Amino acid sequence: MKPLKDADAQEKAAPPPTEWYDPLSSPGRPVRVYADGIYDLFHFGHARALEQAKKSFPNTYLLVGCCSDEITNLYKGKTVMTEDERYESLRHCKQVFTSSIALVIPDAPWVINQEFLDKHRIDYVAHDALPYADTSGAANDVYEFVKAVGKFKETKRTEGVSTSDIIMRILKDYNQYIMRNLTRGYSRKDLGVSYVKEKQLRVNMGISKLREKVKEHQEKFHSAAKIAGSNPVEWMENADRWIVGFLEKFEEGCHMMETAIKDRIQEGLKRQSRSDPNLSGEDSYS
Repeated sequence: MKPLKDADAQEKAAPPPTEWYDPLSSPGRPVRVYADGIYDLFHFGHARALEQAKKSFPNTYLLVGCCSDEITNLYKGKTVMTEDERYESLRHCKQVFTSSIALVIPDAPWVINQEFLDKHRIDYVAHDALPYADTSGAANDVYEFVKAVGKFKETKRTEGVSTSDIIMRILKDYNQYIMRNLTRGYSRKDLGVSYVKEKQLRVNMGISKLREKVKEHQEKFHSAAKIAGSNPVEWMENADRWIVGFLEKFEEGCHMMETAIKDRIQEGLKRQSRSDPNLSGEDSYS
């Protein structure tokens, strides 16, 4: 009996073994799932990813990490929205907030480590499984650590939409968006557009409107000619008048462009002559 007592005493004196908490074995406690990203130009692809993360378990507390402008510009590039705008977009996403079962974490780290997991008591990290480069420069996966420790929960990307795709659409139709904002009252300086570029876009817009007008009236004349059986020669004369008007407008636009370019050149020469006293007034206009 005595050896047993000694064994009992030794067992009591030894530190208890480390017990790893399994959130699935305790249904009363929500599983804390963390999803991180840049969330620039927040779109439905982002919302669906967060929805998947939230629905990973029947009882989930969702934490959403959003990287700051500084770290994003350093490792990925310039964002369209500021960090405060991106944080606020997340706070208003219904997939993130239903009741009080979610939290937005600003200034999230680029690479997740054990310290961050412990600080926020994160059970799983949810993200798509595509590799994302970490800060080492060796093209290591950002989520390599959480995958290794078995805390990674894969979500699926939504095909056909991404922040990069949206930016490419804007760049593709650059002139149209510039004209859209010019007509809404933005100045060319607000839009970073040169004087000559602005005049060119306005001329092109005028020509496009006139072209649409000509087409519209041609269709009307054609329909009227069919209904009334009018003389086709008369219809052609009307169409010719519109074509002549279109050409006059085009010529006027070209003249405006030429004048704008000349004005800009002369303005530049005047500035140059003022900055260089050795140049005469006559030379500046020659």
